[in-house]
Amino acid sequence: MKTLFAALLIALPTLQAEEDGFVNLFNGKDLTGWKKVNGNGEYKIDGDSIVGFGKNIKGNTFLITEKTYGDFDFRFDMKFDDLSGNSGVMFRAKQKEGENGRVFGYQCEHDNGKARAWTAGLYDEARRGWLFPDKKDKEACAKFTEQGKKIIKWDDWNEIRIVCEGKRIQIWLNGEPRVDYTDEGKDFTPKGFFGLQVHGGKSCNVRWRNLRIKEL
Repeated sequence: MKTLFAALLIALPTLQAEEDGFVNLFNGKDLTGWKKVNGNGEYKIDGDSIVGFGKNIKGNTFLITEKTYGDFDFRFDMKFDDLSGNSGVMFRAKQKEGENGRVFGYQCEHDNGKARAWTAGLYDEARRGWLFPDKKDKEACAKFTEQGKKIIKWDDWNEIRIVCEGKRIQIWLNGEPRVDYTDEGKDFTPKGFFGLQVHGGKSCNVRWRNLRIKEL
């Protein structure tokens, strides 16, 4: 028992150190610092969560941060209230010109399909499509699905971590590495906003909490 207690005491400072320097992107009370763009999906606050939802959603909808970020360590929890619709979190994202310009750029996938299970994959919204895994590499896609099925919590909260340093993008799901991608393409984006997605379609019900960031 003493040995276990001593081990816990050693572990606690390490865990605390990992969170030092982080700031919350959601104040827990209202959506100050965020704005809705594009489709007709909706957002609300429910306890400590931001909930994205809608029926007969026309166009992908995004709740985006007013501030932009470059290199960072970003952590959050996500959960599907039901699996009726796809979702994701944009990062280093941009908007096309116009008052309600189309959001595009990097997205951390939230996959509601149990057959594919690509949550925490890297998608390039309204631009290049899938970056990781590469859909042309069938073996890599199969392995990504196999890993996803083992670690995704379909009925509970999932911990996601995104680290961007220069051209390198890394994503973890529930402590397991999912993406390690270096963007050498002409569309590499060094800085942009975050965005919570309600995907277009018949229905979507997803929530996020503990959104926090450490700029690097």
